[in-house]
Amino acid sequence: MKTWIFALMGLFIMSCSGDASKKVKSENLAQAEARQDANNSLPVLTFDKKEHDFGVINEGDVVETAFAFTNTGSSDLTILDARGSCGCTVPEYPKDTPIAPGESREIKVKFDSANKPGNQTKTVTLTTNTEKGREILRIKTMVTPDPVKEQQRQAARNQATN
Repeated sequence: MKTWIFALMGLFIMSCSGDASKKVKSENLAQAEARQDANNSLPVLTFDKKEHDFGVINEGDVVETAFAFTNTGSSDLTILDARGSCGCTVPEYPKDTPIAPGESREIKVKFDSANKPGNQTKTVTLTTNTEKGREILRIKTMVTPDPVKEQQRQAARNQATN
């Protein structure tokens, strides 16, 4: 019995003793290098900021900010889509416009605070032809409630609970 165990252990050790680097196929290496070269030639979206805080604003205010960016990659950048997380957040962007390496542009984001009292955090999701394929920009603010609208909301809540 012990002889079998030693024989199996010896067989196991010998089968694992081979150099793993010799087992890598050269065509797999070539494919990996080709993918790396393709990734190096992709556009890269580099922002000056990815988040903006409007601070305290009044309910009903419409505020706007711009997110500046540069294509720091080595091929044309295209922003295919930009979507706000709700209808109150509207992006304006260079849609389907090739942006050459080294070129800079901006994405404007408007936020309408009507009926949005309290802390607000919204996002804009960009769909691009970069390696990641997606970027997220954030805006945030504290919206001071309009006193008249706040009374109306409170009256509606009281009526709903009665």
